[in-house]
Amino acid sequence: MEVMHEVVCGLDVHSRRVQAGVRKLVGKAAKEEVRTFYTMTKDILELSDWLASEGVTHVAMESTGVYWKPLYNILEGRFKVLLVNARHVKNVPGRKTDVRDCQWLAQLLQYGLVRGSFVPEREQRELRDLTRHRAQLVAQRAAVVNRIHKTLEDANIKLGVMATDILGVSGKEMLRALIEGAKTPEEMAQLARGRMKAKIAGLEAALRGHVTEHHRFVLEELMDQLEDLEGRVDRFTQRIEEVSSNPFGAAIEALMELPGFDRRTAENLLAETGDDMSRFPTDKHFCSWAGICPGSNESGGKRKSGKTNNGSRWLKATLVQAAWAASRTKNSYFRQQYRRLCARRGKKRALVAVAHSLLVVIYHVLATGMTYKDLGADYFDNLDSSRIVRSHVKRLERLGYTVTLVREGEAA
Repeated sequence: MEVMHEVVCGLDVHSRRVQAGVRKLVGKAAKEEVRTFYTMTKDILELSDWLASEGVTHVAMESTGVYWKPLYNILEGRFKVLLVNARHVKNVPGRKTDVRDCQWLAQLLQYGLVRGSFVPEREQRELRDLTRHRAQLVAQRAAVVNRIHKTLEDANIKLGVMATDILGVSGKEMLRALIEGAKTPEEMAQLARGRMKAKIAGLEAALRGHVTEHHRFVLEELMDQLEDLEGRVDRFTQRIEEVSSNPFGAAIEALMELPGFDRRTAENLLAETGDDMSRFPTDKHFCSWAGICPGSNESGGKRKSGKTNNGSRWLKATLVQAAWAASRTKNSYFRQQYRRLCARRGKKRALVAVAHSLLVVIYHVLATGMTYKDLGADYFDNLDSSRIVRSHVKRLERLGYTVTLVREGEAA
């Protein structure tokens, strides 16, 4: 087997220590040396110096969780570092030890039999951390909102029945007044703003409940927690705009032209994928990497499953959210695609199909720099108009009608 790299290293990374196995060719024989290092910064720097002294050029590491990050951050400037999937480099059964793992990694790497996972540049990794933190804060905010709803129901306050958003401008003022306990339901209903003013009579009844000091205490704490989370989300959003405007500004503007995309969605997507599509040969490779494409599981000529493969849950959530918004964009290709598939395949499969189409568009927009142009809501009708005409004629004839077709502009 052809040797691809003369001197390599395999790293088996854990939380406290890392097993490092260096493998080099001496003539036709392979020489191996294994050392153990701790994962403190000074120990990682010693590991880096040892690898450099041994002439290592390529490093493959296997890790779980985030234990690989400190090593990657320090080693990436000096060596070609590959983060490999543990599932792809299973050791020989019955010979599973940390030492043999790092030796096996080094051997596979030397012959070019391992493929590194996609690890973005530092700028993108930092943006990804920010967007994921923001997503978690938004999820925490949603949990707090649910607890506010439950507390109001426990006090028999039916504000959620009258207001679509109990935490809008009107809703927050009413909740604060409810916590203070100084106003009557009639006075609290007068705090309505905008379109809520038309519901004052209903609000008076909805705000009349059995509110105790316990409810006021819990609501006050939840409202304070909500305001704190909203402030944190705003600060993260501001930081994300600052970080993303320089390297990804043009890409964000391009993606915002797509149906279903706003600035936040574009930021979340680019944090996961980046704007460099050259690492993906085709849009099919891009969709496969993202896990937004039919799976392949066939044996004996029988297809067993078409379930999508694993991918980033953060990217999938962003794409499905964008697909949901795009499917509700009037006079768009994606709206028609969703409606056609939803009737036959169900809502979930239709959304994944729209997400796949969006990802194909995103690939070409970022790869070529072209501006997105929607195919239009009548795209599917124009594909095979004669089939559509035959279908409608048959339906009318089954209902007992005699149909005569006359094109517009022709004599009857």
